[in-house]
Amino acid sequence: MEPTNIEVIGAQEHNLKNITVTIPKKQFVVFTGPSGSGKSSLAIDTIYVEGRRRFVESLSAYARQFLGQKEKPRFEKIHGLSPTIAVEQKSASSNPRSTVGTITEILDYLRVLYARLGVQHCPDCGDPVSRQSAQQIVNWIAGLPLKTKVILLAPIFQNRKGEQKDVLDQLRRQGLARARLNGEIFALDQKKNLNKRKKNTLEAVIDRLVVKKDMGARLTDSVETALKIGDGRLIVHIPDKSDTMLSERLACETCQRSFPDLSPQSFSFNSPQGMCADCNGLGHKLEMDPRLIVPDDTKTVEGGAISIWSNRHSESKSFTFGIIRGFAEEHKINLKVPWKKMTQKSRDLMLYGSKKKISVKLKGKRFSGDYVTAFEGIIPMLHRRFLQTSSEGMKAYYSSFMSNKPCDGCNSLRLREESRHVFIADHSLADLCRHSVQEVADFFEVLANEIEGEEKAIGGELLKEVRARLRFLTNVGLDYLSLNRKGPTLSGGESQRIRLASQLGSELSGVVYVLDEPSIGLHARDAMKLVDTLHHLRNQGNSVIVVEHDRDTIEAADWVVDFGPGAGRNGGEVTAAGPPQSLASNPKSLTGRYLSDELEIELPKKRRKINKSKVIEIKGARENNLKNIKVSFPLGAQI
Repeated sequence: MEPTNIEVIGAQEHNLKNITVTIPKKQFVVFTGPSGSGKSSLAIDTIYVEGRRRFVESLSAYARQFLGQKEKPRFEKIHGLSPTIAVEQKSASSNPRSTVGTITEILDYLRVLYARLGVQHCPDCGDPVSRQSAQQIVNWIAGLPLKTKVILLAPIFQNRKGEQKDVLDQLRRQGLARARLNGEIFALDQKKNLNKRKKNTLEAVIDRLVVKKDMGARLTDSVETALKIGDGRLIVHIPDKSDTMLSERLACETCQRSFPDLSPQSFSFNSPQGMCADCNGLGHKLEMDPRLIVPDDTKTVEGGAISIWSNRHSESKSFTFGIIRGFAEEHKINLKVPWKKMTQKSRDLMLYGSKKKISVKLKGKRFSGDYVTAFEGIIPMLHRRFLQTSSEGMKAYYSSFMSNKPCDGCNSLRLREESRHVFIADHSLADLCRHSVQEVADFFEVLANEIEGEEKAIGGELLKEVRARLRFLTNVGLDYLSLNRKGPTLSGGESQRIRLASQLGSELSGVVYVLDEPSIGLHARDAMKLVDTLHHLRNQGNSVIVVEHDRDTIEAADWVVDFGPGAGRNGGEVTAAGPPQSLASNPKSLTGRYLSDELEIELPKKRRKINKSKVIEIKGARENNLKNIKVSFPLGAQI
């Protein structure tokens, strides 16, 4: 028979004073008391750590080496402990690729939904795309400029690990002589070995052609062979220029542009099939920042305005600075004028250079003579040095002049162009992710009622899961977040409630959940929404232990354990335990005295005067969900 309580005997972790406490299972239990009184020491450092340790020890030795083991907490015995999950107060993720959508797994379902129900549109003309026939592909190749050298390739696999010996053997049996591996063509009789730990891309070389007026049946045969081997797709490779994917599947007849088949990976900014090639799915690029290169625009170039030369006296006599002087003289740039007073054209020439070569006469300790050269510009020069140096110290130095800039290729949407032009009800996935959780939830509520027939059969279950997870986020007061909000920018309270919403979606039962102050950062208006969520977690058959100070949460609990009487060495004891109503009549419970209104936090009768003439003023703040706000804070005040 399953125990009805968790019994902790002789807990001594941190400042706990050999306490014994009984906690009812499958109930909503709150640990409360002064800060530092031992609440987290029992909830997190004893109950959770021991529950996790016992689970890990039940696994095989092979599995344990990957999970890591924590030191056993200090206690005598713990009875009735179930598997534990901690939803702690910490950042959701430090990974720049992590977003609200990925943490909650909502994006996993949306990718499948868009791959199955999405309609591909052409980015060039905006029309929905259709499939191409083999003859249309032949006509497109024949329409290339005369004498164009063309290599027809059949895609075999993309970004796949393994040696793939059977695939290479099959290509040889089909009579093919060459293939292209990761962009390099090789002869199949070379018995090339693929690196099994590396992701490889392989295409079979079907034919090599030169475009001419009458290409005859050879082109048609080659195209049909390539489509057969490439499963309806072929690549037209023009040496030293480009690859063009042509397909019997999806193509825009107006623009003669083909598109790959849609898959869930097409909508993942963590996959090569879906990420923007310019920023690798990050939404931003690390670029040289003129503001960091010229931090003080009141200085002149010769006076140290350019930060890479401002601290080096010898740089003014260097070879590079000699070229800059000659370049400035050629373009009539006054290096003795403050940077901010130079014309924009002069500043751009200094930063980005010019391809025009100049003749300069230089003389130094190690160089002397006439030189004909072009000045590449300060930003290209720094970027080149950053790429060429093998010194980690110099890389760090050049990185100090770089900052993240929004990606122009995808407009910070992270996905490649083709994926950004797949729509469901006139909304792309990238567009949806920019909206708030509440707006996305409203969109899918309408969509779920509109789709019917085959679309409902395909997307019904997916929409059910998406709507449920969006509803969980709304219930824990996070309806204002957007799905593309980056994980590292979330507060501790937001991160904790996001993980809580993910746990609700997992529908686990019989688990002990331990939460550390989930109400932090939550408006009082949304406090009861959080309580309802915790009740739902309990009603699924779980034990919910919450470390909390919030009065509404304490009064909504089934059982309260009050710690105290003080903090640190003055704490570590259980002063009271029972339903919240019983604490109010217990004179030993400090929390109970506040619940009974015997004690209260009085408002100050007199407040200190604030000097409103000295303020911190912020204008045009647009970070995360801030809408270009203007605000000021008085100095010397508690805000």
